[in-house]
Amino acid sequence: MEDNKKQGIVLQQWCALLSIFALISSSQSFDYGDALSKSLLYFESQRSGRLPYNQRVTWRHHSGLTDGLEQGVDLVGGYYDAGDNVKFGLPMAFTITMLSWGVIEYGGEMEEAGEYKHALEAIKWGTDYFIKAHTHPNVLWGEVGDGFTDHYCWQRPEDMTTSRQAYKVDENNPGSDIAGETAAAMAAAAIVFRKTNPHYSGLLLHHAQQLFELGDKYRGKYDESIEVVKGHYTSWSGYMDELLWAALWLYKATNNEDYLKYALNNAQAFGGTTWAIKEFSWDVKYAGVQIIASMLLKEEKHKQHMHILEQYRSKAEFYICACLDKNNVTNVQRTPGGLLYIRQWNNMQYVSNAAFLLTTYSDYLQATHQNLTCDKGQVGPQELLSFAKSQVDYILGSNPTAMSYLVGYGPKYPQRLHHRGASIESYKRNKGFIGCTEGYDSWYGMHDPNPNVLVGALVGGPDGNDGFRDERWNYMQTEACTYNTATLVGVLAKLDRLEGDYLSLNQPLIASS
Repeated sequence: MEDNKKQGIVLQQWCALLSIFALISSSQSFDYGDALSKSLLYFESQRSGRLPYNQRVTWRHHSGLTDGLEQGVDLVGGYYDAGDNVKFGLPMAFTITMLSWGVIEYGGEMEEAGEYKHALEAIKWGTDYFIKAHTHPNVLWGEVGDGFTDHYCWQRPEDMTTSRQAYKVDENNPGSDIAGETAAAMAAAAIVFRKTNPHYSGLLLHHAQQLFELGDKYRGKYDESIEVVKGHYTSWSGYMDELLWAALWLYKATNNEDYLKYALNNAQAFGGTTWAIKEFSWDVKYAGVQIIASMLLKEEKHKQHMHILEQYRSKAEFYICACLDKNNVTNVQRTPGGLLYIRQWNNMQYVSNAAFLLTTYSDYLQATHQNLTCDKGQVGPQELLSFAKSQVDYILGSNPTAMSYLVGYGPKYPQRLHHRGASIESYKRNKGFIGCTEGYDSWYGMHDPNPNVLVGALVGGPDGNDGFRDERWNYMQTEACTYNTATLVGVLAKLDRLEGDYLSLNQPLIASS
């Protein structure tokens, strides 16, 4: 009986593998490995601080070298979030959480592609900054610069003359959402570095635990304490999703049952098992929380918590089914070309995030030999992966405009990104100072392509009808953000491995002489 069961499982696995190979062989061919390499290169373009000797993006130079000086702290480093020169802590932390999750799930695939080292470098550039920004157990510096003064100027980061004031959260100025997300980022990164750099991993975990305690003990929205962030990265969803998110990542990093109990005991009160969501982003973490909680069910030790974890799973599968257009009522809208469409401004963030969550959940279903039950029927793991792949392929050029929305990939991609550094002659070519308004006068309005290619950037993307205007002023479509690309990295690594497996199985055998 046991042998029959094992044979059945093996047969299921082979059938699933064959269906995935059929998917790869029947669709338009893309070089996912090249896209992966370019995606990781992008993070070097967004670096703030003193650039290292092995910096590969040579049109960038040192910047923000006095960040934190006015406040008496060292806040040099980290990432600019998008096409401006502000360091926004919440989206930066989400970027690092998702890069880390990608490495946790697909680090082996990245290593095979020769990109593992670059992935770890991208994560560490962020976590090194978070260590600096967490200057006291109850103090986290959450922003450097502000969007309002920054947007008055069009300058390279190397020339910044705008305010570099820093803003913090603490006991008297709470910021549970930013503390929670930064705790999640450092806990996830601690898992990544556990084998290669155990001391650093331990340091990250120490900071993560303190930050979680700060966020949980002194509760409040960070945009009430750092008011200059409103209108840029307002925390619309509040902080409860981040506290659940951080607790689950700390549980994964420590195996400390207290963090799991936190996520279970607060599941209903914090919305984890009550919110049915059809988007996942730097602001709204519920779908990610629900999917991580669901995947705990594969371990025997979590069966005792099945009642609450199944409630989490119900909401996780609502999100997945909404992406697949398999709910009876509420689904994610799609463009005529098949792209998931949430909203006009920077829609691609929701697409790449969905592709990642569907890919990881597909792996979970595959590993546990399960199907997904949606209102409109059963869905197998290969269908989730197939749809995730269709979204990545749209990004890479399988769309009505035949344009790659991943900059630098393929023969046709956006040329006029809304990005200060990329749109102005590089510091390497012109070390002369370019002033605040000079950038607008000489560079912002020019119709020529940007002088510097922001390789690996995933732009905001097309509108609801697959239309796209490649204009610098069109920030809703031509601005790229770190968190757009962060979730794409893991999916590209997975698809690159699958494509490699398919090609190796289809190579003719060469007889040895």
